Amino acid sequence: MILMITAPVFTTCSHLLLRHSDHSSSPPLRHESIHRSTISSFKRRSVSTSASSSSLLPQPPSRPDKASELRALWKRFWKVAAPFWFSEDKNQARLRLAAVFALTLATTGISVGFNFLGRDFYNALANKDQEQFTKQLLYYLCGFAGGIPFFVLRDYAKETLSLRWRSWMTKYYLQRYLKDQTFYKIQSQSLIDNPDQRIVDDLSSFTSTALSFSLTLFSASIDLISFSNILFTIYPPLFLVLLLYSFGGTAISVVVGKGLVNLNFLQEKKEADFRYSLVRVRENAESIAFYGGEQNEMQLLLRRFRSAFDNLTELLIASRNLEFFTDGYRYLIQILPAAVVAPMFFSGKIEFGVINQSVSAFNHILGDFSLVVYQFQAISAFSAVIDRLGEFDDLLDNNISRENSHTVEEIELTYQSAGRSSLPDSNGSIQSRQNQKLLEIEELTLQTPTNGTTLVHNLFADIYDKDHLLIMGPSGSGKTSLLRAMAGLWRSGKGKITFYLNSQDDFTQEKYDSHENSGKKSSGDVLFLPQRPYMVLGTLRQQLLYPAWSTTMEATPGSSKIDGSLPLLIRDDGVDEFNKPTTDDLMQTLEKVRLGHIVDRFGGLDSLHEWSSVLSLGEQQRLAFARLLLSQPKLALLDESTSALDEANEAHLYQQIQSAGITYISIGHRQTLTKFHNKILRISTADPKSMDRNWRMEDASAKGSLYGPLNQEEVPSES
Repeated sequence: MILMITAPVFTTCSHLLLRHSDHSSSPPLRHESIHRSTISSFKRRSVSTSASSSSLLPQPPSRPDKASELRALWKRFWKVAAPFWFSEDKNQARLRLAAVFALTLATTGISVGFNFLGRDFYNALANKDQEQFTKQLLYYLCGFAGGIPFFVLRDYAKETLSLRWRSWMTKYYLQRYLKDQTFYKIQSQSLIDNPDQRIVDDLSSFTSTALSFSLTLFSASIDLISFSNILFTIYPPLFLVLLLYSFGGTAISVVVGKGLVNLNFLQEKKEADFRYSLVRVRENAESIAFYGGEQNEMQLLLRRFRSAFDNLTELLIASRNLEFFTDGYRYLIQILPAAVVAPMFFSGKIEFGVINQSVSAFNHILGDFSLVVYQFQAISAFSAVIDRLGEFDDLLDNNISRENSHTVEEIELTYQSAGRSSLPDSNGSIQSRQNQKLLEIEELTLQTPTNGTTLVHNLFADIYDKDHLLIMGPSGSGKTSLLRAMAGLWRSGKGKITFYLNSQDDFTQEKYDSHENSGKKSSGDVLFLPQRPYMVLGTLRQQLLYPAWSTTMEATPGSSKIDGSLPLLIRDDGVDEFNKPTTDDLMQTLEKVRLGHIVDRFGGLDSLHEWSSVLSLGEQQRLAFARLLLSQPKLALLDESTSALDEANEAHLYQQIQSAGITYISIGHRQTLTKFHNKILRISTADPKSMDRNWRMEDASAKGSLYGPLNQEEVPSES
């Protein structure tokens, strides 16, 4: 009765505690537990860097040798992994890593101890020594009680360290991704696919799997030393059989499964493309519904799903072929060590418990030698993640500037303190007008970043306080592109754009000349309003405060932290909370733009909705003007920002920003806009064969002005 109860208990507990089974029909679970959820997600998510590689990034040779591939992979792995371990959080990180390795070392020692306990346990069982059997059973129970905490704490410490690493890397990559409009350049120039997925999924996979593989290699090394000595002591030929078996299995698995790497690469991109198409349907639901484009969308979605389906089918076939070998490989080890040492048992040279000990040691060492066999799919998927993050990291380091591929020169964009600027007139005399100069454009030739097509030739313009400029011209002539150049989004071309900031700001010319702040504007000095305003994910209050006052991160109710020191989200200490508008200010501003009714309509300023869906385009444009009135910039750039409004609301909004003392530059097609501006810049479509100026500056009050390119001998009124 005791035997019937204790034998299955022993087997089950050993299986759970040691993460491998001495008599199991599966390989050592310690090597299969490299994040099963991560590995299974790898099978669903992998990547093709070849299909989406940026031309800026160094491309690998067509047929590199294996050594160079491994060196390149290791170099990328180290480039992605190293920053965290040398960051401001390095002390905590290294201490936690040391704790994880110490716990791993302790669990290996416990495994060795159980190996000897198992030998004595089965010897007592074979000898029918009930007293010794009971004693060994008590030893086992004590071992379980003392050993289980080490295994649990090891896994917990590993997971919390992985979470800490991921949180730091998420913040690190987000800062670089959002710095200097990098996110805009990636999207507008289609440099790489799905950067969002790389930040979310790939970072999570990288940190958890890198830790798991590192601990597995460390544990395997200790196991190899410990159990090799045991196995060699029992029967040296068995150790030789193990070496031949493990190395042969590794070589065969590499040959059989070599196609998995590329298939894993391709799968994630195809899955991401399919998911992105579904997101596009959600974001453009109303437009698709108006067009009645459901069938077209269905065809596109099915086409992308079919591409992912076909690749996954090939991946499953390759995995099946590999598993034919790996399953046979892992099942044969159940009988191989026993078959080798059985003659010694039959001849009476060893006891029955030694067979169990040799099988246990054999499984340990074979698992250490056979990591490639057991984890080939996980390794191939992990290499895809490394390549994917490495590509993203290289792109961020290169500061992704494709303009250099088309033009040697680029537009110079500078920001100066208005108090330091001397304002000479075109004849060299000092400017006598009292208004402050806000913007100066000198010899600006604007080109497209992708193919270098010239949009504007040799533009000169000065904008002073209260100089409201209207930019007009046919579609495609470069009106919005000119605003992109002013915002620093496009640098392709030549010339100089200078903004003169408020002299009362705490900004000095030395700050703008510094490497860190070169080419950056002060928030609040210049504000851009696009034709379709950006609606943030947040409350109505947050819509109004964006972007002048960022929202600090508050703790989510019910959320928890890992020992309260997780290096994840940061609080922006530079936010000017002193001048932050009050609730009354927000309500008054909404009334000014004729949106006061939406507060009651949606349940208050702190109500949360999908604002881009529940507000009409006209209401969104009025909300954008409310942001403008609240932030009070010196200069506003309006890109057809009233296109969805009737003339009465358009006139009312322009009157409001005029009353607020905001200087603005507008793009528009309506002739009614001219009465709200005192200058008009007319741009015509550039002739690629001509170097003549294709713009004219006019006084808005002048009648009968010509529209078309200027002759070379004509001098612009504002140069």
